Amino acid sequence: MFIENVKNTQNEWWRYLLVGPLIIVVFWQFLGAIPLLIGLFSVADLDKLQTLNESNFLSAFPNYNIGLALFCITFLVCLIGIFFTVKVVHKQTIKSLTTSRDKVDFKRIFNGFFVISTVNAIGMLVAYLYDPSVYEFNFKPQSFVYLSLIAIFLLPFQTSFEEYLVRGYLLQGIGITTKSRLLALLIPTLLFALLHLANPEIDKMGYGFLGAYFIMGLVWGICTLMDDGLELALGMHFGNNFIGILLMTADWTVLQTDSVLKYVGEPNMSIMFLTSIPLHIINLLYFSKKYNWTNWREKLLGSLN
Repeated sequence: MFIENVKNTQNEWWRYLLVGPLIIVVFWQFLGAIPLLIGLFSVADLDKLQTLNESNFLSAFPNYNIGLALFCITFLVCLIGIFFTVKVVHKQTIKSLTTSRDKVDFKRIFNGFFVISTVNAIGMLVAYLYDPSVYEFNFKPQSFVYLSLIAIFLLPFQTSFEEYLVRGYLLQGIGITTKSRLLALLIPTLLFALLHLANPEIDKMGYGFLGAYFIMGLVWGICTLMDDGLELALGMHFGNNFIGILLMTADWTVLQTDSVLKYVGEPNMSIMFLTSIPLHIINLLYFSKKYNWTNWREKLLGSLN
């Protein structure tokens, strides 16, 4: 099972609660910030930057693509930090941080990506057809080509970092430390939601919107535990963000891009929850059927020996 992958590693509690997180924070908040800071001081509008908060600083760059590319590159450094911590502090392989299978199942990653990106794209299309008046056509061909390249080659650094941190490193570490699968699911899920606390979506819709991140993280965590690996979550997270930055943006989203559409209406949090929760349930049922998940109680609520 996925948590048990760390049983034969250096898994003392202080490595997961003190040393490991400290190293990751250094890579994340200091070393990872270097590419972004170089870009900010080289090409960004510093006068404009002073009027922005930390959640929409990408608007200070000459165009969204430059800011987004540098933003994604910072997460490459962060990802290296996690891999360094796992290898050096815990003497663990990257494969065992990723999956319980003999090798990483890239078909699962693609399937997670395909399902979520398809569902999200259809959902956006339905929303647009229902009320096109709240959308502006934002398509700029040349900029969209560059955006697509960033989404394909750089965006995976951002989504993979969050998955390896939350549903990889933290899930395994909390699970092996507390001996509880439930805590290994819930605590990283809560932390995942809190990681998005500074996002402009929270400023726009209030703290209740953290529930959307919690539910999303919960579903991806369930997939990780039931499927004994990160592959589905890696693909689903990438698919979610990939479609989001390519098809629709808004002035109040964290990743503002030159997407196809721009939402100019007022977001309704209740409608978002009512439409997203059934989709999450459908996704879980689909993956459960496809991969023959069984023994749900033990895998989600059981104790580790």
